[in-house]
Amino acid sequence: MIVMKVSVVIPVYNEEKRIKNCLDSLLKQSQKPDEIIVVDNNSTDNTVSIAKKYKEVKVIFEKKQGITPTRNKGFDTAKYEIIARCDADSILPNNWVKKIKEVFSKNKKVVGFTNPIVFHDLPVVTQSSLPSDIFYYFSKAIIGIPTLIGPSLGITKEAWLKVKPELCFDDKKVHEDIDLAIHLKKYGDIFFEPDVIVQISGRRIKYNPTSFFIEYPLRLIKMLKSHRHLL
Repeated sequence: MIVMKVSVVIPVYNEEKRIKNCLDSLLKQSQKPDEIIVVDNNSTDNTVSIAKKYKEVKVIFEKKQGITPTRNKGFDTAKYEIIARCDADSILPNNWVKKIKEVFSKNKKVVGFTNPIVFHDLPVVTQSSLPSDIFYYFSKAIIGIPTLIGPSLGITKEAWLKVKPELCFDDKKVHEDIDLAIHLKKYGDIFFEPDVIVQISGRRIKYNPTSFFIEYPLRLIKMLKSHRHLL
């Protein structure tokens, strides 16, 4: 079995409070990432200066505002066979990189990787992946696959080069991670790994519940309607 190498891409915008914990968790991996790329999207705080303190981290910049162009810049820059992505508030378990490498190296039909998440700063659901499990259940029922999620995903570089021209680039019309999953599924399997659980912040639920509970679902419904020919 040939073990593939992993580039980790982290899109960031004003994440000075969280980026250190994310990078520390990456550097504590049982198998280290082969490349770490932080893509800054016009931050006005200390995010970049914090990231630059890590000699293992490459910092690049995307001027066009938005998660999609920022993700794309990182994915295009990644040089290894597997592109893993997380968010600045993701805290990765120490088997994250190892599992991603194992999954892609063992199964050539797999083009995507996904896993459960927990909200580490929301006491009611801190120890439970049930909310994300329900989300994955419905995503599989609706789109036929376990969807990708921004806080933790993997994709082969080969699949990225194939799927990129087909993607939707308007952040106001789509959820970029789900859009990627829908377009990706024709190129191979998306593997759901239940033994890798990534911690993320529940800040959107706490500080912007209208966005999380109303805007997010409405945009999802509109996106699924516009993508129904792909489902």
